[in-house]
Amino acid sequence: MQAARNTLCWRLILLSCLLVESSFQDFGGQTQFICTSVPKDMDVCAATLQNSVPGEDLKTTVMQLRETVLQQKETIMNQKETIRELTSKLARCESQSEPVDARHGGRRKEAGSKNTMGDVSRGPADTLTQLSQTLQSLKQRLENLEQFSRSNNSVQANSLKDLLQSKIDDLEKQVLSRVNSIEEGKPGLRNETEQRGRVESTLTSLHQRITDLEKGQIENRPLDKFQITFPLRTNYMYAKVKRSLPEMYALTVCMWLKSNASPGVGTPFSYAVPGQANELVLIEWGNNPMEILINDKVAKLPFLINDGKWHHICVTWTTRDGVWEAFQDGVKRGSGDNLAPYHPIKPQGLLILGQEQDVLGGGFDATQAFVGDLANFHIWDRKLSVGEIYNLATCSSKAKVGNVFAWMETSLDIYGGASKWTFEACRQLN
Repeated sequence: MQAARNTLCWRLILLSCLLVESSFQDFGGQTQFICTSVPKDMDVCAATLQNSVPGEDLKTTVMQLRETVLQQKETIMNQKETIRELTSKLARCESQSEPVDARHGGRRKEAGSKNTMGDVSRGPADTLTQLSQTLQSLKQRLENLEQFSRSNNSVQANSLKDLLQSKIDDLEKQVLSRVNSIEEGKPGLRNETEQRGRVESTLTSLHQRITDLEKGQIENRPLDKFQITFPLRTNYMYAKVKRSLPEMYALTVCMWLKSNASPGVGTPFSYAVPGQANELVLIEWGNNPMEILINDKVAKLPFLINDGKWHHICVTWTTRDGVWEAFQDGVKRGSGDNLAPYHPIKPQGLLILGQEQDVLGGGFDATQAFVGDLANFHIWDRKLSVGEIYNLATCSSKAKVGNVFAWMETSLDIYGGASKWTFEACRQLN
């Protein structure tokens, strides 16, 4: 009887050793066994309990021990995962050398570090995805042109389509090669600036060829019946107004916008002059409300437009007391004063659609780019009346065009893959 009992105890002891050993091996540790001599005729169970946990069931103790070890293992593994995440974030932070913009609470790039290929801080994979989406958009336009050429039996259109398809394939290879170089850290990155320039030049050339081809479909379209689409949040898609603004002591800016971008729709337009990059800016960036900036002074606007629907917005301003008013869809939504009072809008600047300028004509930040559609952008050098703004928002025949800038295809140059499409505000509302 005593022998059987000793055999059972030895099995329980062996089981406990195996459980502890398994737990420590799962964790990656090392095990060490300590042997203790026991008199020949002594009760093994009694000796074991005397040297371990008197008065407690051996099996329960073993299971509790295993459970404790497993819990500690899980805790440490979670800590390791947290350390890996923090290390990854630290590496990303160290790779970014952008100073903080106190006004917007975000990142800014110096003029010399302008990235012509998009927001590289998001990583090579995101850059490839972003540019692939751009190429996909261009491919879709080519497919539309292909259908047009089939229906009209246009030999010229087919020839251009084949050429454009070849250009897209070459561009995809360049982008893939660039991203692979970034990921592998090849020495060829010393020529990265030249490579970026070549890719951007190819993209702009490709866009121009597609635009020329599309003109075959819209030759009879009125020059003001169009919209500009910015499909991606990049720092290379934008439109540039060919003429500067004059000196203004009052103004009204109106436009149609459609966007569902989040957070923030970005920067529909920015006007910079020498010495002041934020002479006149409309921006909704991050989780901030939309703002109008004049001479770097800020007024928050009560616009809610990121629902994927077309909205007509207008902002009026006069230099006397800096009085401003904001209208959405023909209705006054807010007003204020003391916005850059007695400061005239300066001339000899550059007006950009779709990007926020850090320096005159550049320093674009992808995180502040406009994403969506923009149309019927007009500027007046006076404050429009409530009735005039309502006529614009309701497509009245009495609506007037801007006397400082009027929305015309011939007044703009488009870069980086932003596209133009036919647009009629009244038809969009119906």
